Amino acid sequence: MHNELIDKFVHPGEMQFGGRDTRILTILGSCVAIVAWHPLLVAGGMSHYMLPGCRSKPRNELNGRYSEDALELLSRAFLRHGVGLSECHIKLFGGGNMFPVSHGGAAGQVHVGRKNIEAARGLMQRHHLKPVVEHVGGDGHRKLEFDVASGDVWMRYSPLRMAA
Repeated sequence: MHNELIDKFVHPGEMQFGGRDTRILTILGSCVAIVAWHPLLVAGGMSHYMLPGCRSKPRNELNGRYSEDALELLSRAFLRHGVGLSECHIKLFGGGNMFPVSHGGAAGQVHVGRKNIEAARGLMQRHHLKPVVEHVGGDGHRKLEFDVASGDVWMRYSPLRMAA
């Protein structure tokens, strides 16, 4: 019997989770996607956060636009299935500089993408997670397609074209 593949698109500030019949898609600029896959459970999830760090918030309210909350949302999805993130294959993508100097960005300015990458690496270290794949930084955007059945993530990286 052939099962139909379910496509789930992750918008900024969201997290999606699914099983072997799921494909999770997103587009990243300066945002970062954290992808987690558990090979025995054949389940995976992707969070797509926009901003590093945390912010003041009401107790127990998570906001996936922020790095720490995005990781927590992903963690909770796996915990509902009895699995911790430390048992998963973790992959990081994104954090592109969407406004390099030749496109009007300020020289020497630390861009949001770099701050998002630093936040992701800090979270990985604090939670004792070691990404098996990373494709972060650069100037431009990425399109991701995560096949939960295999754990594979296909990425198309489109660097910004510099004006002559």
